[in-house]
Amino acid sequence: MNNPYIRFFIILTVPLLVGFGIGYVVKPAGVQSVQAANTSFDQTFSSTGQTQEKNTQEGDQLGVTRQNAITRAVAKLSPAVVGINVIAVQQIRYRDPFSQYFDDPFFKPFFGDRVYNQEVKELGSGFIISPDGYIVTNDHVAGNGTDITITITGGKQMKAKLVGTDPATDICLLKVEGKDLPYVTLGNSDDVLIGEWAIALGNPFGLFEINDKPTVTVGVISSTGMKLGQLQNRYYRDMIETDAAINGGNSGGPLVNSSGEVIGMNTLIFTGGQSSTYIGYGFAIPINKIKKVVIDLKKKGKVAHDITAGFDVQPVDARIARYFGMKQQQGVIVSDIHSGGPAEAAGLKVGDIVLEVNGEKVNSDSDILAVMVELSPGDILKFKIYREHKTLDIALKLAATSEGK
Repeated sequence: MNNPYIRFFIILTVPLLVGFGIGYVVKPAGVQSVQAANTSFDQTFSSTGQTQEKNTQEGDQLGVTRQNAITRAVAKLSPAVVGINVIAVQQIRYRDPFSQYFDDPFFKPFFGDRVYNQEVKELGSGFIISPDGYIVTNDHVAGNGTDITITITGGKQMKAKLVGTDPATDICLLKVEGKDLPYVTLGNSDDVLIGEWAIALGNPFGLFEINDKPTVTVGVISSTGMKLGQLQNRYYRDMIETDAAINGGNSGGPLVNSSGEVIGMNTLIFTGGQSSTYIGYGFAIPINKIKKVVIDLKKKGKVAHDITAGFDVQPVDARIARYFGMKQQQGVIVSDIHSGGPAEAAGLKVGDIVLEVNGEKVNSDSDILAVMVELSPGDILKFKIYREHKTLDIALKLAATSEGK
């Protein structure tokens, strides 16, 4: 080892041999990272598929757990709910601004008020009540329709004919040609519970045409037996109140309970000020009333309101109340008795003050008419009257008018 040449050779070659060996034994850091990254990607891709499959399974299970009475009711009823598009004829009265200057009858044809017919387009909702295509909606939706088109879930459109309509109760019956159509289950509106779920389905703002399916809103039954009185030539009594949102186009659609039964037909909303949008108060006609009216509409095309009680009334004002010694102003006073009519037979007299009819307080003739509009000849009206400082009960049997005989 003392030889300088040998020491030089060792010093020169050993580092080269060691470096060459390390290059074979130790893998470069870069290679390690790439292989590790590739392994991680493969595992991630594989586990992502497994995760997606797991999420799908969990989603299916979650979908089942998210189903409840409301979703089941909606799924059950939706196929039988329809959107309705109507072309109707309305009478428009035009008041000539110059008519006030021409009172002479000669000028009336030229400057007087004019009435003309105008076609208008309207929309609403309805629901199929039988597999052969009978559809219920509101009279104010389709009662004056000259061209009626219904749209069912899925977007299919069908022409409907007007079977019959009753403006007094605001109920209308339509018919489309078909068989084995989806139809609703009619419930019992006498069993409605205040506070139970209420589901409104329909065609608000024409959204049915966009989505090919009804829009759903949910609330509760807020009240029952609501007496809203007379609006135009329609009488709204015993209405169901709900806070489920109802807007323009919802009229005629079903109000449904959590069992998937129709308990009413959405008809009216209360609005705030000049607005026509929903503010929390919606009203539906009870389904039990609709059942009775539909029977007549199917048979006769109308409901015959040809009944009479045989007397006339006027409201009790403060002067009348004082004259008869009443403690408060209430009721209507009988102003005339028709000879040979039901009132005369029942013993009603001119000057009697009617306080209640069939248990409902009355303060105008329309209050009595609202009770009578759902009755027929032979039905009984039970009056509570004030006569000579005493309260009496009188039963009156309704009769058919001369036109109805």
